[in-house]
Amino acid sequence: MSALWIGLLLLAALAALVMVWRYGGLPCPWWLVPLLENPYVESVAGASILIERAGIEPGMRVLDAGCGPGRLTLPAARRVGPSGRVLALDLQARMLRMLERRVREEGLANVEIVRARLGDGALPAGVFDVALLVTVLGEIPLRLTALREIHRSLRPGGVLSVTEVLPDPHYQPLARVRALASEAGFHEQSLVSGWLSYTLNLERAAGPA
Repeated sequence: MSALWIGLLLLAALAALVMVWRYGGLPCPWWLVPLLENPYVESVAGASILIERAGIEPGMRVLDAGCGPGRLTLPAARRVGPSGRVLALDLQARMLRMLERRVREEGLANVEIVRARLGDGALPAGVFDVALLVTVLGEIPLRLTALREIHRSLRPGGVLSVTEVLPDPHYQPLARVRALASEAGFHEQSLVSGWLSYTLNLERAAGPA
């Protein structure tokens, strides 16, 4: 078989896999971590950039929803310091094992790791100052349910920071995220938008969830 045919078959297989991920609501598998952690992603949505956009400060309680191997978890834990705490939640056991190893290697004592699906009610209510949802929303089948759970988990005035990056196959357009967030009870606080990514900060209003 010629190299051309092999290349075409590989492209077709990749396209089919992307379609399965996109329309099946499947999370990015552990073996594609290099797609999450690479110079391109760091240039358009680097961890330090997103932490600044979300307003994470020392002493805060932070939720990293759909944390994967901890691209945001670890720098967030370093930012909040020993007086703060980060809860890292993900559905995939293999991703969480990678995160556990990294947490041990860095000697971080302020990270709690939870294996659960967003929307299943695993999050405590009214405790987080900031929730991070970075290139995750499109992987969740019940997106409104998940956003409502995050809303309940935030303290009054807490912020959900949603980031979407192209060419993620699960990319969610800004208008769609705004509509879902409004239905979940959030109010828009700020937007940073570029050609390849955007970050939308959403606030839980004061008062009962």
